[in-house]
Amino acid sequence: MTYRVVVVRKSYISTIKTTSGERPHKETKSRSHFKFIFLQTNKNMVSVTSEASRSRSKKVCVIGAGPAGLVSARELRKEGHKVVVLEQNGDVGGQWLYQPNVEEEDPLGRSSGSINGELKVHSSIYSSLRLTSPREIMGYSDFPFLAKKGRDMRRFPGHKELWLYLKDFCEAFGLREMIRFNVKVEFVREEEEEDDVRRWIVRSKEKLNGKVLEEIFDAVVVATGHYSHPRLPNIKGMDFWKRKQIHSHVYRVPDPFRNEVVVVVGNSMSGQDISMELVEVAKEVHLSSKTLDISSGLSKVISKHPNLLIHPQIESLENDGRVIFVDGSWVVADTILYCTGYSYKFPFLESKGRIEVDDDRVGPLFEHTFPPCLSPYLSFVGIPRKLIGFPFFEAQAKWIAQVLSGKSSLPSSDQMLQSVAEFYRSRDLAGVPKHNTHDIADFTYCDKYADYVGFPHLEEWRKLLCLSALNNSQENLETYRDSWDDHELLQEALQSSHFTNLNS
Repeated sequence: MTYRVVVVRKSYISTIKTTSGERPHKETKSRSHFKFIFLQTNKNMVSVTSEASRSRSKKVCVIGAGPAGLVSARELRKEGHKVVVLEQNGDVGGQWLYQPNVEEEDPLGRSSGSINGELKVHSSIYSSLRLTSPREIMGYSDFPFLAKKGRDMRRFPGHKELWLYLKDFCEAFGLREMIRFNVKVEFVREEEEEDDVRRWIVRSKEKLNGKVLEEIFDAVVVATGHYSHPRLPNIKGMDFWKRKQIHSHVYRVPDPFRNEVVVVVGNSMSGQDISMELVEVAKEVHLSSKTLDISSGLSKVISKHPNLLIHPQIESLENDGRVIFVDGSWVVADTILYCTGYSYKFPFLESKGRIEVDDDRVGPLFEHTFPPCLSPYLSFVGIPRKLIGFPFFEAQAKWIAQVLSGKSSLPSSDQMLQSVAEFYRSRDLAGVPKHNTHDIADFTYCDKYADYVGFPHLEEWRKLLCLSALNNSQENLETYRDSWDDHELLQEALQSSHFTNLNS
């Protein structure tokens, strides 16, 4: 007997073709919540993936050597693919490679005058930035983020410590040999299809000598991050306001704002952090927030610092320097600092409209990873936000690597598009703005996603430590990184296999 196997996951269907004459036989359910429908024929059962397709190696270009790009390179190589990583900076780290010199960048991070819409500065890290999550939850599944003597051993270390962790990861798995540094990707486009084979043309330029190289790859993985291109609000008078306006993308240290009246726009973690730093040097700091229903932690900070004031959103900016808020109050400011987030941009990607960024909705992307009409030979790692990033990126990378080698399969293009449409509808019905499409904030989704490749679910201690830190920050904004009460959870984490099986 031969069987045809149809793999069904919710509304997604993937089919392995065999001979004709199938008929339904039986249905069962796997541990990972997939349904396998076995259809009987006249020959022996075929496996979901043949040995030939399983060993199929691809030449893959990974764009970016940050957290998403590094783990992608590792997983692709483990799956037998030939990998080239193109990194625009001189070292690994991506966003975590601190760039203190921002003088050449436009203060608002506008890229309209630059080549291909690219910015000159990739990192948006400011000097004093510390992690908002404890180090225990941030490591890749098999490479814990350990405190090391002689380095920043705090549970919520500064940005340099995470960069060093990424360098350690790169060294431990021999990834540097795959990376070309100081190489800027100028364009990526699909080659004319021949014999149903899809390939990609990648043109890159060496920043030091200007040498341009065009190469052909079987697949491209985009791992460029999404914290570089500023997202700016549309405020009346903004284009004509004559005083200083900058985005947090180019903020590094507070000293340039000494004795100034500063309006900080945006009550995110960066907006709060920067405001707390500025109150020590600025004359006044006015924090403009979408809502005045603020956390008790921020309320404590405001009561402690008389020169830190909270305001609603800005109504308009006036030529005399006034910043007028929607409640009618106003202040004459020296500087407006926009902590208003970042946008997704892929200026190098020529997709003929098949991948677009619409108000920060990147799509269509099946499970935030594969564009249906270009899959699996174009994929994205690191698009989702508001989740425990490193393990999720690792799961994405494993999935991509296995799909490219043939170990895993994807639904048809139409079925993936249907899935994306259903996801968009669910977000719309939930009242989620389009620009928050990729803000997941859902442990259940992370676990469901891991099932695609048999990746372990997030450990319970990892979830609880994440929630504990978040709750602590809501109550104790100034001190949560250095004072906590999750000692029992911490001990449970440190006794888990994630930390004890270091040699496995």
